Amino acid sequence: MTALLLLAAGCSSTVASISPAKYDRMSCQELNVALGDAATDISRTAISRGKVASTSVPTWLLGGERVKTVVANRETTRIERLQQQQQTLIAARKSRCASSQ
Repeated sequence: MTALLLLAAGCSSTVASISPAKYDRMSCQELNVALGDAATDISRTAISRGKVASTSVPTWLLGGERVKTVVANRETTRIERLQQQQQTLIAARKSRCASSQ
């Protein structure tokens, strides 16, 4: 269980972001793929956050609840960053791709 929390803490900081300036050079197909990847990352992170939040930490594990809260908060922050990236992708796609309007 502790290993799960530590693993989630380590993986929560691996957000691959694309610079918004790169969106201008991306084709509509590339924007669609990036948007799908962002949606997948949001779902994956939300599932991970849910698993961490529902983990039962033994009372003898000092600081366990605090670690659990920190990891869940990191995942929430990651989701918020991914959602911002997703909104930027949607705006770029909407302005460049006729079929997305």
